[in-house]
Amino acid sequence: MDARFQTVWDERLAPWLAELEEERKRVVRLRWIWLGVGAAVGLIGAAAFFGVIEDPGPLMFLIILGPFLGFIIGNSGVASLAKRIKLELNMTIAETLGLTYQLKPYAPARFDRLRTFGLLPSSDRQTFEDHFTGERDGCDFELYEADLKQRRKTGKSTSYVTVFRGVIIRITFPRKVEGITVISRDQGVFNGLNALGRSFGGVKLERIGLVDPVFEKAFEVYGNDQVLARYMLTPSFMERLLALETTLKGKNVRALFDQDSGQGELIIAAETGNLFEAGSMLKPLTEEGRFSKIIDDLNHITALIDLLIAPSALNEHEARQGV
Repeated sequence: MDARFQTVWDERLAPWLAELEEERKRVVRLRWIWLGVGAAVGLIGAAAFFGVIEDPGPLMFLIILGPFLGFIIGNSGVASLAKRIKLELNMTIAETLGLTYQLKPYAPARFDRLRTFGLLPSSDRQTFEDHFTGERDGCDFELYEADLKQRRKTGKSTSYVTVFRGVIIRITFPRKVEGITVISRDQGVFNGLNALGRSFGGVKLERIGLVDPVFEKAFEVYGNDQVLARYMLTPSFMERLLALETTLKGKNVRALFDQDSGQGELIIAAETGNLFEAGSMLKPLTEEGRFSKIIDDLNHITALIDLLIAPSALNEHEARQGV
């Protein structure tokens, strides 16, 4: 951590978390007690009906239901404390960086636009959380987490399967964008695009070849302006996009340069799992790692913004062309 965050941790967060340590131990202990009580009730209930009910199914249900309900009841205190700590950590980090944080976004920015271009899967349930907004050297940006689930039916039973869990990032681009450029790691999204003459959002897209063979193997790129796409996709940008996927321990990063909102935007989605959480409640609260992990995740994202707005990056295309 840099000096700013170290000061915030030492003087503000560490003392506050130390005061909550006894509460953490108490709610964790209660969770195990409730789990034990639930297990005992389930076993007693099953024993009471043993020999009365011939079908073993209901008995097994009671044995499983008891500890399950006990855990749900007991975990409420742990979940409440974890949420309280998560809010304080994220709000403090956002404040230190000059950002704004709220637990849930009022509206998931550019979510439908990503779906229009096939960069997010269809879903029957969507939840959004951990919304950071701010400005960095004149560029507005925001990020939030999305959890998308599809309904699956197997016989008479219905379940919901996670099809995307990760971050969505929107960055206003420092130059005017007059076309659409789509970057995907999943070649299946655009299978047969040229042969079938498909369009997305009423926009016909063509395959864009990348100069660097390494990125050509890693990404599929489509757009409606070959010159614009190559201008945007500098080697530095593509390297940072791959690094973002690696450092956030995510996969299938995908992006969209867009003009639909009236200004140039870069929209990124990456399957990162669940970020910006308080960390395990089974460990002491004063472990510095639960704080530094969130900082690191945000720093990787803001580093991408720095790259986009740096003069050297903006002029890289012209330099390669000898302009």
